[in-house]
Amino acid sequence: METRKQAIGKRGGKILIPVVALLLANACLLTFSTRPKSKNGPSKVHGAAATFDDPLALVLTPLTGDSHTDREISQLQQQIRSGRNVQLWLEQLGWAFVAKARESFDPGFYKLAEQCARCIEKRNTQTQEAMLLRAHVLQNLHRFKESETLARRLVQQRGLSFDYGLLGDALMEQGKLGDAVEAYQQMMNLRPDLRAYARAAHMRWLKGDLEGAIEAMQLAVTAATPSDAESAAWVNTRLAFYEFQAGSVNEAEQRCVFALSLQNNYAPALLLKGKMLLAQNRPREAVDALQNAAKLNPLPEYQWTLAEALRAAGCENEASAVETQLRQHGASGDPRTLALFLATRHESPERSLRLARVELDSRSDVFTHDALAWSLAAAGNLAEAHSEMQRALAEGTEDGRLFFHAAVIASQTGHTADAECWLRKASELSHLLLPSERNELQNAVTCGAEKKASVAPNTQRTFSLGPNTARKTQPETKT
Repeated sequence: METRKQAIGKRGGKILIPVVALLLANACLLTFSTRPKSKNGPSKVHGAAATFDDPLALVLTPLTGDSHTDREISQLQQQIRSGRNVQLWLEQLGWAFVAKARESFDPGFYKLAEQCARCIEKRNTQTQEAMLLRAHVLQNLHRFKESETLARRLVQQRGLSFDYGLLGDALMEQGKLGDAVEAYQQMMNLRPDLRAYARAAHMRWLKGDLEGAIEAMQLAVTAATPSDAESAAWVNTRLAFYEFQAGSVNEAEQRCVFALSLQNNYAPALLLKGKMLLAQNRPREAVDALQNAAKLNPLPEYQWTLAEALRAAGCENEASAVETQLRQHGASGDPRTLALFLATRHESPERSLRLARVELDSRSDVFTHDALAWSLAAAGNLAEAHSEMQRALAEGTEDGRLFFHAAVIASQTGHTADAECWLRKASELSHLLLPSERNELQNAVTCGAEKKASVAPNTQRTFSLGPNTARKTQPETKT
């Protein structure tokens, strides 16, 4: 088979992609995106957990629902009850719970998957299948250090593509991009499929290579199959975001429509659709999509975006109500985004800073450094904010919010030239910002232009005078 290799990252390490159209279906699902919490689902699972101390009894508890995954779970539970090949069916049941967690945005199903791993380990303490399942659960519950430990053991013991992918995910979330690239490269070498292409695309994007990210994600989309509709919807939604960032709005909109055809009411696609409508100043249409998205997945990012759309549409009371929910419950779902929200709103600086610092203990990627920098700036710790912002910018990630924060912090710390640079970059990606952020960005641009205009005449007047007079007027020019 002929292969053509292409480098992914334009900065730092490289991942080489054999350009082969592989249409592979697999039970091991993508672990790329943050796995959120659902408002309604976990209570059912927690209630069951209170009833059963035995993990086997817990995972065999009948669940309501009539989706394809629900039916698969019921069938697997029946196979386990039959008493034959129990370990095999427990492993498959665990991955079915993972699929259900991804579809429903209910982290309680990850806990059920973890119980499946416990059941397997009771029968065989050294089983690698249970280790992979448990590590996957830990990853999705944001316990990245624990996930890394198990992933390293798997890589040492057997070194399958899934093992390297899991290790790369844990390293990436902790900001160890160089090591993550090496793990992903091994994954790509062993099996260049949808999962490997999607991770390569994300790594390219993190390194500031948007064109390369689009190229790699197109390969992931090509490798998607209807048998794994959720993963197919995810890679199409992510490609739509890259296209949106690149300014290809029509292509991004069509891609979102396709993602929603694959997975009806897919919350990430609805969120992106709402953001694109906000960028086009169509807030009332955005509200429809975002209300549905936030209902399906009531995480801070969804609620914050919905509140912005409601406020832009003139629904102030509704926007305030959504923000109240965000403040009350956001810390349990996504503390990093809540920290950003509070810092952007200039409220509760101590809480914002505390949330960001706690998040950094487990998740030290560029976006957590950005959240901490923004929270430090809101709390008035400008020198430390500037230092954290440099860490957030170190990988070359191209992101509108990242550049907006960098511009404000650079301006506040007296780094005028840097502030102007980041303002230009933020303006080029302003369509990625929320309406209130775009307004603040425009105010910063206007303020910068007014400062330049006020300085320019004084500077010109200084040069038109004699040397002695020029020296006398120079301090006034600087002021």
